[in-house]
Amino acid sequence: MANKIKASHILVEKHNQALEVIQMLKSGEDFANLAQKFSIGPSAKRGGNLGEFGRGQMVKPFESAAFKLNKGEYTLEPVKTQFGYHVIKRTG
Repeated sequence: MANKIKASHILVEKHNQALEVIQMLKSGEDFANLAQKFSIGPSAKRGGNLGEFGRGQMVKPFESAAFKLNKGEYTLEPVKTQFGYHVIKRTG
């Protein structure tokens, strides 16, 4: 089990927005481009890149979802936290 992973995310306010982003990813759109376009998080200008983080550094629902992904995968369901809805992609 990895102690640290790298991930990017797209943070939006509403569940249906996150579902739309997931549909765009499924149709082949670029994750970083979508993050820059739609994410309300501070990482948006970096294409959603959060860099490397370990367990206990992110809010629990986000961490659980991110650590379950394999490299290159993204969440197929929005992940709800107190910040909004995340679409998470594991990048490393």
